Amino acid sequence: METITASTPAASAWLWPSLLVLAALLLSIGLLAWRLKRTGARLEAANTRIEEGEGLALPGLVGRPRFDAALDEAVNRCDQRQGSLCVLFVNLDNFRSVNDSFGFGGGDGVIAQAAKRLLELAGAGAVVSRMGGDEFLLLLPRPLNEASELAARLVKALVGPYRLGSRDDIALGCSIGLAAYPQHGSRPLLVSHANSAMRAVKLAGGGDHMVFEPRMAVDGREQAELLQDLRQAVAKGEFELYFQPKVDARSLQITAAEALLRWHHPKRGLVSPMVFIPMAERHGLIGPIGDWVIADACRQAAEWRDQGLRMRVAINISPYQMRQDDLVDRLVGTLLRHKLQPGRFTCEITESVAMEDTQITKRTFDKMRQAGLHVSIDDFGVGQTSLSYLRRLPAAELKIDASFVQDIAASADSHSIVKALVNLAHALNLRVVAEGVETEAQRDALVHIGCDELQGYLFAKPMSARALGLWALDDGERPEAQFRSSLFQDTQPMASL
Repeated sequence: METITASTPAASAWLWPSLLVLAALLLSIGLLAWRLKRTGARLEAANTRIEEGEGLALPGLVGRPRFDAALDEAVNRCDQRQGSLCVLFVNLDNFRSVNDSFGFGGGDGVIAQAAKRLLELAGAGAVVSRMGGDEFLLLLPRPLNEASELAARLVKALVGPYRLGSRDDIALGCSIGLAAYPQHGSRPLLVSHANSAMRAVKLAGGGDHMVFEPRMAVDGREQAELLQDLRQAVAKGEFELYFQPKVDARSLQITAAEALLRWHHPKRGLVSPMVFIPMAERHGLIGPIGDWVIADACRQAAEWRDQGLRMRVAINISPYQMRQDDLVDRLVGTLLRHKLQPGRFTCEITESVAMEDTQITKRTFDKMRQAGLHVSIDDFGVGQTSLSYLRRLPAAELKIDASFVQDIAASADSHSIVKALVNLAHALNLRVVAEGVETEAQRDALVHIGCDELQGYLFAKPMSARALGLWALDDGERPEAQFRSSLFQDTQPMASL
């Protein structure tokens, strides 16, 4: 038998291809290892830059790992020397509007300016870190009274103005929560407690600072649970629209109704809009909730129309919705699906949002004008109105804030202010609605001044759609106000409605 050795042609026939495959495999493994090593080095360098604040392009700031390490060291020093330190949780109020109006580049410019002011005011010894977005953490090796004084200065300094390109009038607010060691808990709880205090400032309206209190930790847990429930509320059908009538000031006949959102929590009962609306705005839920309000208000208006009741229905438009490019398109599309005329639908927009001089807001107003929607400026008189800008708005009416109506019968100043607002509105060919009317004396004063429509508990509290429909169909049950007869007509072909 012939033995095949490595030197024979048969051995070469299969040995050399195998060696070539093995060499190629070893080379691929070597290249892969080299690439992994180089990538690892790059990632390590990137992480180092981020920890040092370089990854955020904000000199002087540190990343969260370095902040935590500094906090650990500061706590140890306090324990050894019986000292104290404070953590400040800083949030820029209404920062979303900057990104919406000027893009993320504009938002980054504002963040950089805010960080510079934080560093300058915090001074030597402070450690500053950006939590992400519009939030910062400050570690101050100082007692609580000095930290509170610094927080008050920061609130004023971070309001603005900020400069973006040719503009130097960008203004924001600032909410700051403080937690001190060891007064307010152990090391692991400090940042969380400072955050709870900041959230308490937000709930109170923002633009201030607040020191942590034990009750805030409980509130924080409840807020977290409530937020989780709020995310599911639309899907579970827990929202409902209530309606409060508006009456003609001269005839005291009902002409319209404002839709007001209510949340029926299965365990907590009725949750106040003053609680869940700010929460929805902070956590990005106001968009889907606003869409639900539009859809349900249109559905209800169509149902009333089919029953022979044709009222103008008003809804409140949030600042977030006004900054959506497709708001008017979606609103008009919903009206068309229900065969409703845009002029029968009122969009109530707060004065502060109406006065926003941003391109997106202007574009939304232009679309409202072109679509023929009825626009009302809500809470009028509490903001800083530009009359030249007010003239250009597609508004049909102004709604005087209830704070002016409250004292109109007893205060000469309130009476004069409301009269001036009514005269201003009429000079601009705008109707005037006064809300918060609770007494006959207020009603009489507003009628004498010349208000066009009134709204308040004197006439009716907010009620369910079914209750309002029953009232309309069984006219005469409530003598204080009646539905205008022109609202009741035989149902016309839908195409003409």
